[in-house]
Amino acid sequence: MNLTLEFTLNDRSCRVDAPAHFTVLDLVRDTLALTGTKDGCGEGVCGACTVLLDGRPIRACLVLAARLGGRRLVTIEGIAGGELDPLQEAFARVGAVQCGFCTPGMILSARALLEEEPAPSAEDVREALAGNLCRCTGYVKIVEAVLVVAQGRRG
Repeated sequence: MNLTLEFTLNDRSCRVDAPAHFTVLDLVRDTLALTGTKDGCGEGVCGACTVLLDGRPIRACLVLAARLGGRRLVTIEGIAGGELDPLQEAFARVGAVQCGFCTPGMILSARALLEEEPAPSAEDVREALAGNLCRCTGYVKIVEAVLVVAQGRRG
């Protein structure tokens, strides 16, 4: 059985038909061809599939697409509007990206944190990113990148 879903995707109205069993991850990657959202563990543990639903980070592999009706979904493709987002720039500048697989989820989780807490401590950043696993960087540069953006916003 297919469902017709209407929601806002990356600041644009979206209407799409999808199987009732599809997760947000299935919909984003397989139907909408937005492959920046990564398929990591499929169990909600790694955070690679993190997207923002109504401004809050969710694991796209755990949420049924049927829950999107009337809501606002943001993927990594939707955060910059044609240019790099300040978080993307900071990740590149401070060396927080290695293989890049975890980066979209990290950036979206960090963005949600900065919306809620514009002046986070390093501990706040580590806590906000605790659900996003990285096997390459050791997290130090990732935390630094988020703090660079936070400091830049403060002036």
